[in-house]
Amino acid sequence: MRVRGQSAFRPLHFTIAIFLIAACAIPARAEGTFEQLKAAYQPSDRLLLDRRGELLHRLRVDATVRRGQWVALADVSPALRTALVLSEDKRFFEHSGVDWQAVGAAAWANLWNTRTRGASTITMQLAALLDEDLQRSGGGRSVVQKLGQAVSATALERSWRKDQILEAYLNLVPFKGELVGIDALSLTLFGKAAHGLDASEAAVAAALVRAPNASPAQVAQRACAVLRSLQAAGADCAALEWFTLGALQRRAFDASEGVALHVARQLLPSARTVTVRSTLHAPLQRFAQSTLLQHLRELAGRNVEDGAVLVLDNASGEVLAWVGSSGLLSDAAELDFVSALRQPGSTLKPFLYAQAIAERRITAASLIEDSDAQIPTPGGLYIPQNYDRQFKGWVSTRTALGASLNVPAVRTLVMVTPDAFHKQLVRLGLPLKESGDYYGYSLALGSAEVSLLALTNAYRALANGGRTSTTRLTTGAAAPKFTSTLDARAAFVVADMLSDTNARSRSFGTDSVLATRFWTAVKTGTSKDMRDNWAVGWSQRYTVGVWVGNASGAPMWDVSGTSGAAPVWAAVMAYLHRSTPSSAPKPPAGLVQQAVQFAAPGSGAALEAARSEWFLAGTEQPRFAMKTGASYEYSKRASGLKCMQNGKDVAARITAPAPGTIVALDPDIPPQRQRLTFTAQTPGLRWRIDDKVVGQGSSLAWLPWPGRHQVQLVDAEGRVCDALRIEVRGAGLSAAGRSRRP
Repeated sequence: MRVRGQSAFRPLHFTIAIFLIAACAIPARAEGTFEQLKAAYQPSDRLLLDRRGELLHRLRVDATVRRGQWVALADVSPALRTALVLSEDKRFFEHSGVDWQAVGAAAWANLWNTRTRGASTITMQLAALLDEDLQRSGGGRSVVQKLGQAVSATALERSWRKDQILEAYLNLVPFKGELVGIDALSLTLFGKAAHGLDASEAAVAAALVRAPNASPAQVAQRACAVLRSLQAAGADCAALEWFTLGALQRRAFDASEGVALHVARQLLPSARTVTVRSTLHAPLQRFAQSTLLQHLRELAGRNVEDGAVLVLDNASGEVLAWVGSSGLLSDAAELDFVSALRQPGSTLKPFLYAQAIAERRITAASLIEDSDAQIPTPGGLYIPQNYDRQFKGWVSTRTALGASLNVPAVRTLVMVTPDAFHKQLVRLGLPLKESGDYYGYSLALGSAEVSLLALTNAYRALANGGRTSTTRLTTGAAAPKFTSTLDARAAFVVADMLSDTNARSRSFGTDSVLATRFWTAVKTGTSKDMRDNWAVGWSQRYTVGVWVGNASGAPMWDVSGTSGAAPVWAAVMAYLHRSTPSSAPKPPAGLVQQAVQFAAPGSGAALEAARSEWFLAGTEQPRFAMKTGASYEYSKRASGLKCMQNGKDVAARITAPAPGTIVALDPDIPPQRQRLTFTAQTPGLRWRIDDKVVGQGSSLAWLPWPGRHQVQLVDAEGRVCDALRIEVRGAGLSAAGRSRRP
């Protein structure tokens, strides 16, 4: 008995001796401070915050592992803290990193080949989590690794407090599968934060630390033992088994969660910090999202599935709300319709009229004929139609824009030219894919594709007196740098027209949803075949853009300018101004206000009610009327001046070729023998190409040369009657040959 008794202590003495030798041979690793570890911790998720620091969205950015946010020990439920200590290290608060009593018991059991728990303490396990060299391999840890664990654990205990060790362990310990740390485990298996775990949930969590890859039955058996240590009586292991089976099958921790998915996807994957503070305003973001979803549910019977909302701060360009999709209502919720390209419909008209006013081609009171029009183009006749398939006759520019009449817009584009309008849109930040000649006159009606972001920011330029700047999604950026892209006076006149309820009344009535109780300017638009519906407008402080439609391109049913996107626009604007006033902008220098009257052809009856109108200085006049039987010459593509012939006014226009014609020279025919024929409606006028007179009469056979050319029909005094642009492509004449061209 004595010999056997002495032998019983040899394993313990032997183990201690080995440890002491190893302690001298193996240097303790400097694991750093607790604060350094916590600062370096990287969860698999990033957090998007609003401008005030409120959480908006959580997004997973690391697909290799699932780590939640760092959880302070005080935010872990007492049940879990107790269960973990009882399960993994009963003398955690007593030892100094190594539990010598457990080491001796393990050594004795190993001597007699008795299976028992290891002697690894929580501190030793943490040391292995912090040092890759100490981590378990497929065959378990070697003796050197175990000794290294003990040395590192002792070093940790000297520099870290017990609560810091336990907190770090809870955040770094691997659980089942990809789950690492208590936050990921709690949210995934139990659908709650770590502070809310009860005794049963804590028992399952502690059991998974010991056997993360065990079967549900084994985990339940281990959890039952832990639960019994927590609850001396009343542990229902049968119920716990079913609970464990259900918990291990749950995956409640979604990869994305919140109200700003598309902004999170823009900002978080490349972020160097766990949290990113955006310019979004959380209450506004939630309101915009819920308002859009509610309205789309109301439109469910009209085949409207998708939508988007954007709110910009006029002064800073900061994005205050970005709702990229309708979420669960959509079959394409992953798509971001704030950035997607769609046809804008009539929402481009304000920029067209602003350009025409700035170029002094028209005024807000100019009369434009809304009637059947057939405009020749290289591809055939272009015949624009109004939304209601009806024509209003002679209308002022104010009425044409406010009532969103299509034919007057096309007639205005004929004067401005598609190429010039295209350049203006690009300057405003609308990166159109094709040239102005490609879109032709349909560009006036929004045939190009733009994003809600670019379009809303272009409207913000109108709100800022024709000045544009980029938008911002993160706080702390430098103040915006504005660029003047549109005449400030023209921008003011367009704003005044778009805020005029009376101007909209011919198409929308006086009590439409667009009429707000505070000052706003707004324009709606509907694309071809009812595929897209827009409402974009601004107040003194904010610009709001809304789009609704279908990702598939399917047409909507019975959706108008005021029933599609407009109700959402009005609701968001009302929310923004529930306690914030909005005043009309002040007119810039160079504008005059003039009382005007309108007379119908012949009768003298008023076409529109007399009113006070804004004009660029020098373009004002008190009366606007048409002669009896007057017909609008929509082909006056230049300044629209009348032509004189033999002392009389004449109506003159170029009948061929069509504006925007592209001529391709045939390489098989000598250039000197190729001619392009110009024809005019009235004989006796002169032809001027690129500011040089080249002929006279109702027709001209012109020797073409490569390049873009401006062709003008002028009278004897040099006044332009009509004009168009053409392009010649291919090899042309030499310089000497050109000098002899007719």
